[in-house]
Amino acid sequence: MGASSFQDLFFVHRGGGHGARSGRVGRVKASWAALRRAVPGDDADELARLLFRQEDVISLAQAREHLTRKAIRHRVATGRWRQVHRGILVAHNGPVTAAQRRWIAVLAAGPTALLGGLSAAQAGGLRGFPDRVVHLLLPAAVRRAPLPAGVRAHRTSHLPDRDVYRRGQPPRTAAARSIIDSAQWAPNDEQARAVVAAAFQQRLVGGDDLHEVVDRLPRLRRRRLILATATDAAGGAHSLGELDLLSLVRRAGLPEPTRQQVRRDAAGRRRYLDAYFEEWRVHVEVDGGQHLDPAHAWADMRRQNDLWVEGDRVLRFPSWALRAHPEAVVAQLRAALRAAGWRG
Repeated sequence: MGASSFQDLFFVHRGGGHGARSGRVGRVKASWAALRRAVPGDDADELARLLFRQEDVISLAQAREHLTRKAIRHRVATGRWRQVHRGILVAHNGPVTAAQRRWIAVLAAGPTALLGGLSAAQAGGLRGFPDRVVHLLLPAAVRRAPLPAGVRAHRTSHLPDRDVYRRGQPPRTAAARSIIDSAQWAPNDEQARAVVAAAFQQRLVGGDDLHEVVDRLPRLRRRRLILATATDAAGGAHSLGELDLLSLVRRAGLPEPTRQQVRRDAAGRRRYLDAYFEEWRVHVEVDGGQHLDPAHAWADMRRQNDLWVEGDRVLRFPSWALRAHPEAVVAQLRAALRAAGWRG
């Protein structure tokens, strides 16, 4: 199998016009999804149960525990099974899914391999960070077999049992360790901060979860950045925009706001304020890309109207302005606080 084949297996053959292609892709995805979701019956054998647990991915060694060599060769020759990497088979001839790529990577790397970093975090529910690379975490002293293209192995000499989630399918690092590794392996500081903030926002971690993992890792990239971001996110700053605002406020010497303050709107629904200077009743909203959506925009307008009715001052900034025009943001915020009675 060529070096690029592992990633190419994701895609259906590009024949015909755009309409035909999109329809065919949709039908193939739907049919394979339905097939993979079929739960084995009570009379299913061990091989069927294994394939179900492993998303129809199986190593050659596992297959030999249930089938003869001749039976395996027959399944491959007739197209029922297909080799996707040396010693790794999938029990179908359709496109390979993201979940199957994770199993292929783990089985190819050997019994000590775990999903790690962003791959483990995504398997555990993290949303919003698409990545075609499958990240693995391996013990530093263990030799590994050659990996498929699109798989990246990371080494560690510090992997206590509490950092491993063995019930995962495939086995992976626990949530807090996954987020820490995602941040230290991120291509830049911005993504590292975003992953940490998103983990708190999506309730994958909370409290001092990340601090406890950091304390166990003597050599950790971006230690200070991860700790600072985790501290602010645990305190209520759940987006990059909110973290940028908090950083601006501190550098400018302004009073520190409450983050994610809970208020009730006119209909009694719970609303969360990005930043609220409670003593002066100044509320700051940081608008990300989702605020451009009409449904979100209308919800924001209603929330802002409720705050104005109650007598609060409301300032709104697009998230990009916090980085592109920090002086203007600080000047408006300082003016609003002084108009509300702050004497700084």
